[in-house]
Amino acid sequence: MSRRRRAREVVLQVLYQFDLNPDVPHEESDAFVRGRLKGDPKICEFAFGLIRGVTIQSEAIDQRLKFTAANWRLTRMAATDRAILRLGAYEILFTDTPDRVAINEAIELAKRYGTNQSAQFVNGVLDRFMNSQDQGLEENPEKEIPDDFLSEPTEIESDMTDPKWDTETGTDGLET
Repeated sequence: MSRRRRAREVVLQVLYQFDLNPDVPHEESDAFVRGRLKGDPKICEFAFGLIRGVTIQSEAIDQRLKFTAANWRLTRMAATDRAILRLGAYEILFTDTPDRVAINEAIELAKRYGTNQSAQFVNGVLDRFMNSQDQGLEENPEKEIPDDFLSEPTEIESDMTDPKWDTETGTDGLET
């Protein structure tokens, strides 16, 4: 496994954690990343850049994913798929990673961490995402990533809701 692929796996784990538990202190995430990547400065820097970027640009990424993932609300997607899509979308929009490489890496993450259908779902959404870049939704370049992002705890917004199961109707109360 390449070092960057391993870094993406660790980034996925952190993004998943942030999505489900946004109150996790950034110091813990920082220590987790360094521990999993054995403190390799170059690869840790790559991972931290992805984490900061996805987190800072989450609003722009989610807006584009909502547009691209027709008939799917982000809150109804599997948390793992959502984190993989955010990571892949960030790499397509804001990094020098070639679009096809970003999609292939996301597919590999989906194969390893998602369900049987995750790889196809991620492939379809990110392919459409890549091909729709010129359809009126702009990047959000005015947001800058602070250098000390992981050293200062900040609140990370999440699309996750806490659905309550309604035993009378047999539903979770969320629209489909």
